[in-house]
Amino acid sequence: MSIADTPPAPYYAVIFTSLRTEGDNGYAAMADAMVALAAQQPGFLGVESAREGLGITVSYWDSLQSIAAWKKNTAHLQAQQRGRKDWYEAYHARICRVERDYSFGKDAGR
Repeated sequence: MSIADTPPAPYYAVIFTSLRTEGDNGYAAMADAMVALAAQQPGFLGVESAREGLGITVSYWDSLQSIAAWKKNTAHLQAQQRGRKDWYEAYHARICRVERDYSFGKDAGR
């Protein structure tokens, strides 16, 4: 995983924080499949994810309409249902407008 290469602001971020249940139960494969599917959706800009106890995944989108379309994607809906049943003790999703961003990278000449 790497830092998402987002366009100049403004754009939108969906911040998904979660606490997992015990065991994988197919979670890793589904998470990879959802990232691949999201990357094919109109308006998708990138994703960043980290997990050590608390999981945090941030996906970036060009508009609220793109986020709404992703939320209604059939395969994503099925993954959400499975998540509530098998993978999550709790989760929280937040949608934000990114007004400003800046970056640093030694190798990127930033």
